[in-house]
Amino acid sequence: MGVRVWTRRVAHEAVAAAAITAAPPDHTTVTPMVVGPAAVPAPPSPAAVVAAPIDTAAQWEALIQTVATCTACPLHKTRTQGVFGVGDRAARWFIVGEAPGEEEDLQGEPFVGRAGQLLDKMIKALGLRREEVYIGNILKSRPPGNRTPAPMEVAACLPYLKQQIELVRPSIILAAGSVAAQNLLASTASIGSLRGRVHRYGPSRIPLVATYHPSYLLRSPSEKRKAWDDLRLAWRIFHRAPPDGKDL
Repeated sequence: MGVRVWTRRVAHEAVAAAAITAAPPDHTTVTPMVVGPAAVPAPPSPAAVVAAPIDTAAQWEALIQTVATCTACPLHKTRTQGVFGVGDRAARWFIVGEAPGEEEDLQGEPFVGRAGQLLDKMIKALGLRREEVYIGNILKSRPPGNRTPAPMEVAACLPYLKQQIELVRPSIILAAGSVAAQNLLASTASIGSLRGRVHRYGPSRIPLVATYHPSYLLRSPSEKRKAWDDLRLAWRIFHRAPPDGKDL
């Protein structure tokens, strides 16, 4: 990013990373028997009924198909294709951007242009590889001229991103840019006031750190220092490291 401190330092003490996961359900059930001449099994009580395992692969495929054929807003008329998302579907880091640009619209993958190259460097600074995180956008379709998404476009598309987050179940979310941060946090505050602290997303209260969008950093390289601070904050939260402890 043009800032020398992007080089990751090895901590003197290992820091354990703890994922935010729910305890596995208890699948043990006992079906009571009625003692009598016929010895007919009694129906299980509602509490003894165990739900069938969720087929997440089927959910992913259904969601991909829904996005590919979505006509919920006018953007489907001008896009080349829907840009669904990319990465590890069990990733512990979920990175959220704004919307596809021209290159993303053509290739069908988020963050593949110059901004994507800078994002890759930011991911590497966290000690990760691109394929180890999940990357998605608020919008799945490119707004003409890369303009800011309209509220009705966000309203139509945001449920898809929320479903992706529910399926991935990340340990932390990095919201890149004001559109991502404001819509995930239901806030109208500026990115400057949202960054620099930890927020919580959704019922699971997933830690969320907001930072500047890589496209903005390319236009304003002097802000890269602040983005670096945001990455350090996210790294500390993810690793449960104290504020004054060892970090990147």
